Amino acid sequence: MNSLRNRIAILLIASIIAVIALATVVADRTLQPPPPDATIEPLARSLAFAVTMAERDPSLQQPGYFRIEPKPPEGDLDGMLSEFLEKALARVGEPRTAMVIRSPGNPAPVAAIALEKDGWLVADIPHMGPPPGGWKIFGMWIGLIILGSAAISVFAASKITRPLDMLENAAASIGPDGSLPHLPETGPGEIRATARALNELASRLKAAMESRMRLVAAAGHDLRTPMTRMRLRAEFIENDEERAKWLADLEELDAIADSAILLVREEVSQDSIKTIDLGRLLGEIVSELSDLGHAGALDFTEPEAAMTIKAAPLALKRALRNLVLNAVTHGRKAHIDLTEDTSEIVVTIRDEGPGIPQELIGRVFEPFFRVDLARRKSVPGVGLGLAIAKEIIERFGGAITIANHKKQGLIQTVIFARTA
Repeated sequence: MNSLRNRIAILLIASIIAVIALATVVADRTLQPPPPDATIEPLARSLAFAVTMAERDPSLQQPGYFRIEPKPPEGDLDGMLSEFLEKALARVGEPRTAMVIRSPGNPAPVAAIALEKDGWLVADIPHMGPPPGGWKIFGMWIGLIILGSAAISVFAASKITRPLDMLENAAASIGPDGSLPHLPETGPGEIRATARALNELASRLKAAMESRMRLVAAAGHDLRTPMTRMRLRAEFIENDEERAKWLADLEELDAIADSAILLVREEVSQDSIKTIDLGRLLGEIVSELSDLGHAGALDFTEPEAAMTIKAAPLALKRALRNLVLNAVTHGRKAHIDLTEDTSEIVVTIRDEGPGIPQELIGRVFEPFFRVDLARRKSVPGVGLGLAIAKEIIERFGGAITIANHKKQGLIQTVIFARTA
């Protein structure tokens, strides 16, 4: 969002500066003073008349107009204007030696014309050029334009992108359960319309989520009664092999119903949040699975230093237990590592199994997904373990990824932010 705001502001600044610079150039070209050769001749007539008066009677000096000096004033000679003035004097009267001198501190040039006798007639020439330090003034003008246009452009860009800011903040504030906090419907019309649309979207999304959870929970609950009746009827089947098949299928249906209800329960769970030492929690999980006959398939050393996060103990234990059990069941052995840095705690669970086909990696967190449907008969579970684990981990601000190891097996990586 900042990138878009900056691009809009830069575009507005560039547009304003380009327009004003173009207008300045046009004004400079159209408001230029007339060229010296077009204005010097009327001035030469006046100076020629003044020279004639001064030569006839030197006492007729006019201090505000011309004066008689023994030598030309000090300063820098303007060769071009001096040449123009001499030629103009020759055209309007008698040729004279003339100089145009620019004195320091005096913006107007001074004309000095040699008299027939000793002395020089000195008169000020009207200044028709830009003021001294014109480039400095122009630079200050452009700088003021840039600062003003930058302030206006940043303000305008912020106003333009404010609805987009609201969208970005709303998307960032979506909770793990998909809920969106209510936004105040205040401000300009477009802001109110955006907030109203987001609030309506949030209410519809919440209603859809609640409806889905109620449907799954109700379906899982309602399946228990017919499955109980079917189990009772299966007990009366005389053929032992056929009865075992019926009971196995009913146990699988029962597991599916239980897992669906558990997934919904995790999505709406409001368990109390506590500080948990991940090393101790993983140690408990390894100990429990070892008691269930997986002792040789677990490789974990509990760290000496505590690595703590904020989460619900039972829910997080269920999630990590699912991941470890998944590695032991499908990957023969689970190598569990727990590391940390200044900001994160990372749990890595690597197994020695065949891994997952790369084209199916993106589907491992889908409910009821099984890599190999043939495993349903030999490996327990209904394909909800990873979905439940992902739901729990993300609810407590964590992230989980699954990838194939370069050599062999699967790597399950869980990342949590450290608590202060």
